[in-house]
Amino acid sequence: MYQSELFLRLGLALAIGFLIGLERGWRERDEEEGHRAAGIRTFSLIGLLGGVFGALSISGDRILIAAGFVTTGAAVGAYMWRAGAHEKDFSATSLVAALLTFMLGAFALMGDIAAASGAGVAAVLLLANKQTLHGWLERITWAELRSGLLLAAMTFIALPLLPDRTVDPWNALNPHSLWLMTILIAAVSFAGYAAVKLAGPHRGLLLAATLGGLFASTAVTLSLARLAKQNGKHLRLLTGGILASGTVMLLRVLVVTGLINFALAQALAPALLAAALGMALVAAVYVMGGGTRPAHQARRFVLKNPFDLVEVLKFGALLTVVSAAVVLARQYWGDVGLLSLSAISGLADVDAITLSVAKLGGTDAVAVQAILLTALVNTLAKTVYAAMAGGARLGLHVMVGTAAAVAAAVAGWSL
Repeated sequence: MYQSELFLRLGLALAIGFLIGLERGWRERDEEEGHRAAGIRTFSLIGLLGGVFGALSISGDRILIAAGFVTTGAAVGAYMWRAGAHEKDFSATSLVAALLTFMLGAFALMGDIAAASGAGVAAVLLLANKQTLHGWLERITWAELRSGLLLAAMTFIALPLLPDRTVDPWNALNPHSLWLMTILIAAVSFAGYAAVKLAGPHRGLLLAATLGGLFASTAVTLSLARLAKQNGKHLRLLTGGILASGTVMLLRVLVVTGLINFALAQALAPALLAAALGMALVAAVYVMGGGTRPAHQARRFVLKNPFDLVEVLKFGALLTVVSAAVVLARQYWGDVGLLSLSAISGLADVDAITLSVAKLGGTDAVAVQAILLTALVNTLAKTVYAAMAGGARLGLHVMVGTAAAVAAAVAGWSL
């Protein structure tokens, strides 16, 4: 190793220790001199010490760095145990941070510089966001934690075990791809739900409706429409929430398509973006003219945890059926069969047909028309659902946004 690179890597080891020590020292900045367990100087030296041991071990026996880690860990651990006993502090965070600082310092000398830098920054972020992370932990329920664990198990345990090939006579069903798309929708749904939970109910119906459009715009429409019957004076605000949810749905269709088939998403973009813009403008007009946000409605608007295993499996089954139906419809009934299936699917859901068509890998006009038809039918259906659940006035208001979206989509498609 050249001298310039050696100095660069040692400087990185020192910088990692300095950053971690800066965070640790800031937390104890009010302590008197000599009463701090470990601060900016101590962690800087630990990082540099790890770098020195790493430099000595580059071309030699790895036993040296192992001995250095054990010795440093034992010395720091003994001191922090004594300090913790004196202060009656049972936290092990500083000890773990010290051990990590030593190893990152060694890694800066022996491994990838970018990886060492990134790991150091990630460690500082975790340490610095103690209150935020603990606040999340206090607010999370067991059902939500279980949902996150199930999502991780679906992704990192079940997915690698599934065969990445078609298993049916029509070459339509690939278990790996189907499960991956199920995970994709489940992850988007869970992310939207988590965002609502973390933001809290005080941000009101508009935020909940907008984020709810990430995973269940039809359900959001029905929820807000039911509120409209008892809160007629807030009809404009509720209309804005429904249209905001529909706007997010249109953008979600474009994003999900892009993750599977970017070329198809490019073909869809003019119409979907124009439709989303048209609906968003009408939603903004209704929201700005909707008066003050009703706090009691915000508390009553409760979003069910979307990551229910049974619901996820139902969606996976629906996606499997629709995927097979898309292939069979196109093989036996041609383009008319695919478009008919898209229209029927749009009455209840846009994701299954969107993923199925995007998965085919084509960018022809029929694929574009199938997804646009599904989005159109779903948007029109929600207008009807709003009128049925919330009354004719609400339905008429929602229809204004729907008409603006359709007109903008036609204009975007024409251009």
